[in-house]
Parts: sequence; structure tokens; C-alpha cells
Amino acid sequence: MRGGGLSTLVFLLPLIVIFGLFSWFPIVRAVIMSFQETNLVTAPTFVGLDNFRQVLNDPILWKAVRNTMYFAFLALLFGYPIPLVAAVLMREVRRAKGLYSALAYLPVVVPPVVAVLLWKFFYNASPTGVFNTMLGWVGLGPYPWLQDASWAMPSLVLAATWAGAGGTIIIYLAALTSVPPELYDASEVDGAGLWRKIWHVTLPQLRGVLFITLILQVIGTAQVFLEPYLFTGGGPNNATVTVLLLIYRYAFQNSLGGDYGAATALSLMLAAVLAVFSILYFRLTRSWSTS
Repeated sequence: MRGGGLSTLVFLLPLIVIFGLFSWFPIVRAVIMSFQETNLVTAPTFVGLDNFRQVLNDPILWKAVRNTMYFAFLALLFGYPIPLVAAVLMREVRRAKGLYSALAYLPVVVPPVVAVLLWKFFYNASPTGVFNTMLGWVGLGPYPWLQDASWAMPSLVLAATWAGAGGTIIIYLAALTSVPPELYDASEVDGAGLWRKIWHVTLPQLRGVLFITLILQVIGTAQVFLEPYLFTGGGPNNATVTVLLLIYRYAFQNSLGGDYGAATALSLMLAAVLAVFSILYFRLTRSWSTS
């Protein structure tokens, strides 16, 4: 107190109260609700682990898990390397780097609802749709896009990659500025071309950032909600139902109040899986990201 601790506490108190009220209290409340049967209208009833059993016995859950894993796989397969490649190529550009950075980040600032409306217009499954017309110029299509169960998820991944790549590109561009220029100069003296410089200089120097962005993308794709909700609503035939969309259905499936106990139970299960995965990931990659 004599060293100024009281004044520090006074200045911290508003933030502590706000953070506790709007961040930690909902988490504690969710844990309590997961053991209750409640729709936030009638009085809650303690049901123990029944909500967890109900969720685990729901056949749609396992389809939602498979769909989420499929989305994450496609997003990592295509969405993870694209920002890195774009950032490396943009770094090699000699002119108008700021313009390319702005264009890369532009999809991030487009409101999601507006972007979805545009993509749904592009995904028109008729032969006169935008994408089908463009593919028709080279003798491909027409394709059903969002109207077909096998095409719907890749279509969502394409739109999600376009929307989210800009932020990751900016992170990589910032990280590339920390790579010592003399390493590139030494590699050029040794006769290394562009791709050898990327493989032997750029990627090793970005190793720590790459591991962080990978885990962030895995966590983000495991919580995908916006695209399946706005594009397809989980259809066709539940082909794009994800875990977070299933949580939404539990909570808001009817106007009189949904099953918030089951929704919070599934939310806690998802959080626990992601927490365990994150701990294992950081333990396994601790030495790889620095050596």
C-alpha cells in the first residue's frame, strides 16, 4: 500500500469488475446451466449429467463432429498455405506493397452478411450463375455448389478462406520484416533461387509464427458457425451442420426457449476438447518452434 498499490488497485477495479461480470460470470453460469434443465423461462431443475448424456446420444452430434473435422481439414489444406504464399510473394514485390496489403485485407472489413449475400449470388447453381458461367468458358460445369451435399462444405471453405486470409497475411508480412536481410544476401551468394530462399530462410525464421497461426486456425475452424448458418442453415440434409451450429439449435430452436442445458453442456465439451488439444499441441511443438 505504501508503494502505491492501493491506487493501482483502484484503477484496476473497474476493469476487474467488467471482465468478471461479462467474461468469467457467463462461464461460471454456463457450467451451472450444464447440470440443469432450463429454458430461461421456467425455474431450472437440477438433472446432473443428463444433459451430457442427451448430447452424446444425439445422432446429429456425431455428424456435426464429422462435418466440423471435414471443414477443418479442408480449411487447413487450402486456407493455411494460401496466406503464407501470398505474404511471401507480396514481400518480393518492389512497388505498391501498401496497395497489395490493402487489397489482401479488404475481405476482412467487408461485413459478413454482405459477403455472404455476394457469395450466394456467385454460387447460383443455374448455368447462368456467376461461377458456373465463368467455368463454362473453359468447358466445366455447371456445378450445384450449395445445393448439393458433397459440394456444400467445400463451397463454405472457399468463402471462409477468402474472408479470413487477409488478417493472416498481415501477420505474416509483419513477421517477415523481422527476418535478417543478410540471410537472404548470403543465400543469393550461394546461388539460391526464390523457392530455395523461402524453404531454407523464410520458413525456418517464421517457424514460431507458423505454429501459433496453425493452432489459432484449428481452434477457429472447430468453432465455425457463421458460414454454415448464413449460407445453408446446416443443409442440405445436415451436410453442413457443425458443432457450434448444433449448439445454436439446442439453444434457439424454438421461440419459447430452447434447451439451454444441452447447449451449455455441448459448449463445455467443445471447450474441453480444444483445451486438451491446445495443451498437447504446445507441449509437442515447444522444442520445434525454437530449434
